[in-house]
This record gives sequence, structure tokens and C-alpha cells, in this order.
Amino acid sequence: MKRTLIPLIVAACALVLPGRADDSYVHFVENQWAERVVQLTKPDGWLTLIGLHFLHEGDNTVGSSADNTIVLAAGPARIGTVSLSAAGEVAFAPGSAVDVRVDGQPAQAGRLRPAEGEGDPSLVSAGTVSFFVIERGGRKALRVRDSAAGRRIHFLGIDHYPIDASWRIEADWIPFDGPRRIPITNIIGNTSSETTPGKAVFQRDGRTYELWPIVDEPDETLFFIFSDATSGGATYTMRFLDAGPPKNGKVVLDFNLATNPPCAFTPFATCPLPPKQNHLPIAVSAGEKTYRGAHD
Repeated sequence: MKRTLIPLIVAACALVLPGRADDSYVHFVENQWAERVVQLTKPDGWLTLIGLHFLHEGDNTVGSSADNTIVLAAGPARIGTVSLSAAGEVAFAPGSAVDVRVDGQPAQAGRLRPAEGEGDPSLVSAGTVSFFVIERGGRKALRVRDSAAGRRIHFLGIDHYPIDASWRIEADWIPFDGPRRIPITNIIGNTSSETTPGKAVFQRDGRTYELWPIVDEPDETLFFIFSDATSGGATYTMRFLDAGPPKNGKVVLDFNLATNPPCAFTPFATCPLPPKQNHLPIAVSAGEKTYRGAHD
């Protein structure tokens, strides 16, 4: 599956003794938190999303005017026409009244590369507004951004639990006898089959827990989607956690680096939900808390 989070650095964590947050570890975590904000607030970051519009077969006029097939929350009245063929190909024809660009060049009628294809998707832009084609549940849609979006301009920052070195856990890595496939459902109800190579098993307060990651390719960063006893209250309904590849039968789970998914900040993201194996019955009092700012 395409990753829908802001990647964090998952190296250089072996700087701390269990239960004690020394200065070098605190500095490392704080740097990761600062970089997280930089990535989140970029002109094309998650805070700029202003729409997710599914295409119907045939011509779809696009713009902020109410007479368009797809009415955008911002931007010119008529940006152009996006056409979806019966075979699933998407093309764009610009309107004549505005300066429209495709991949930074003056727009001409032609095919749009979707996000799920080879290379970067074609980016259609007009002023501060831009869109590109994604696929969700076998349907094509326009993901729309505005670099002047209110969520970006009025971003309130991220709240965290205090750094607690006891939540940097060295878990046992239990590989499966060959990768398994598990269903992952996203927040809009689409389900995909994802690869999990094993599970991370750890102890907390005398009890044993496990988390199953998903991966796109072997030997890459492990991606965990989890919920816990704080979810839906002090924290969002689920959180994400990256971990480096297993080494010598161990995986470092640093919950101080647990992050909110994009859908904690915008209703226009299509975040994956935790698999049933990753509902922890304990309070993970580490990492990001529920966002205080506007979501919808």
C-alpha cells in the first residue's frame, strides 16, 4: 500500500539506558518532533488538503463555481475539465480564462499520470490550488490541495506526552514462516491485503503484548498502525509508528515517536486503520496526543 504518513528517522536510538532519558536521547526525540512539524506544514503537506472528489466516467468540470461537476473549496471558478475513460485513463483539458499549469508548465490537453503509476503523479495547479489523481477502492479521485488552506495557516502545533525512555522498548522479533497477508481497511471503508513479515513481541508491567507491522518491500522500515487505551481520548483513534528493520532478533519500538495519522488533521485523508492484532489493551502514554486544532 502507498504510505500515508510523514516518515520519521528511525536510526540512532541506541543512546539511552532503559527508564532514563539522558540529554542525547531527549535531543534526538525533540529533533524528530521538530522535523515532523516542518514536514506537516510544508506547502504541499497534509494540512493543505481541501478536498477528495471521486470522478465519474466522462467529463468532469473542475473549479470553485457552483455550476462545476466537481466544486472546489477554493481556487478559480473554472480550472478545466477532467475526463475519465471507460478503461480508467484520466485526461485534462485546461480552461481558457486562468493560468493553469501541469507539472509547472503551461497546461495543454493530455493524459494525467495517477499517483499509483510509475513516477510522480501529474500535478495540475492554478494559483495556490492544485490537484492530482489517486485511486481508492478501484475508483479514481482528485486529491485537492491549497497552500493557503486555513488548517495550514492556523496550525496550532502538536502536543506530546513528556519524553519517557521506558517507552523506548527493545522487542523480540518473531518472523513468520514466510510473509503473511492481512486485511487493512482504510477510514473510508476500502480494504486491501497487505504484507506482514512477522511480529514484535514486548513486555510492559509484567504482561506480554505484540504488534504486527506491514511492509511494501523486504528489509524496509516496519510500519505499525496501532490503537491503545488512550485512543479516542488523550490520543487520536489510532497512531502510526515506524521501526527499523529487525536486527539480531530485535526491533526497537520507540513510542515517543508515535505520530497521529494524517486524518487526525484533515477529513480528506484516507488513512489505514489498525489490524485487529494491533489493539493494545494498555495506555501508551508516549508520543503525539490528540490535535487541538480544527479537523473538519
